[in-house]
Amino acid sequence: MNNPQQFASDNYSGICPEAFEAMREANFGHAPAYGEDLWTARAADAFRKLFQTPCEVFFAFNGTAANSLALAALCQSYHSVICADTAHVETDECGAPEFFSNGSKLLVAPCAGGKLTPEAIRSIATNRSDIHFPKPRVVTVTQPTETGQVYSLTELRAISACCRELGLSLHMDGARFANACASLGCSPADMTWRAGVDVLCFGGTKNGMAVGEAILFFDAKLAEDFDYRCKQAGQLASKMRFLSAPWIGMLESGAWLRNAQTGNECARRLATQIGGLPGVEIMFPVEANAVFVRMAEAKLAALRARGWQFYTFIGGGARFMFAWDARPERVDELAADIGRIAKDGASS
Repeated sequence: MNNPQQFASDNYSGICPEAFEAMREANFGHAPAYGEDLWTARAADAFRKLFQTPCEVFFAFNGTAANSLALAALCQSYHSVICADTAHVETDECGAPEFFSNGSKLLVAPCAGGKLTPEAIRSIATNRSDIHFPKPRVVTVTQPTETGQVYSLTELRAISACCRELGLSLHMDGARFANACASLGCSPADMTWRAGVDVLCFGGTKNGMAVGEAILFFDAKLAEDFDYRCKQAGQLASKMRFLSAPWIGMLESGAWLRNAQTGNECARRLATQIGGLPGVEIMFPVEANAVFVRMAEAKLAALRARGWQFYTFIGGGARFMFAWDARPERVDELAADIGRIAKDGASS
């Protein structure tokens, strides 16, 4: 069944060929369960090669679990996590970080475009130090942010330096980590442990996999007993090779980066075509695979009437996300419809 390609979410896409083929290969014969298989070991080694460091690697089903368990590993129940007010852990994870940490509180900072700054972190972390206040322990950054903006390496290093000064760990929610790497043209190592990131949640689902996220601890001491956390949270897959094998296809072939480049290029393609149209505002810099568009409500309704699907609860405008399989000609169709509506009005 072929439905027209939509750009409401990069979760709408299917599985990319490299991930699908790796899963198919893992399906032949039997293999040990619960991560004791060769596929899982090979995937973990592929991450260590890509990041050029002997990190500890774990696999989870989804981003909510990955982020929540990673933060829980960095906190006690009386600690707090500093995040941007639009961070996914704050707005879209149903209290999971607090739940899995047995009560660690999220402390949110108002941030333009969802970017934390050292000043915002320091303001919250030094606001109170009495025993009645949850002690700040972790900072989490979303890379790219929920509004599609990318922290530069300079910004990440400044945040890391602030964290070290204040005795805080630094976690990166990288649901679209590949898109950030593609945007900056930098290595995964430079964006993470070399910049001072302690733990990364690397998103596979939005990068072309069916399911699966990887949690990378660059400090092995922080990963102590993390396998038990995964088991307790229902994240220890019995047939783990089907979570880990797709990563082999993604990382060893370079598809993880090519997929992200495609999404980013299509986002720029749309922004280039609709920028400057009457009544159309591109709300945030287009730095990854997202384009946020502000239009009159009647014009958004007209766009929906033409069959386009999109969300408006994130960022305050119509959000368009471009996945690994985004087709340029379909992007052009969207741009053309936006152009017609912008010029002709909501009645067109």
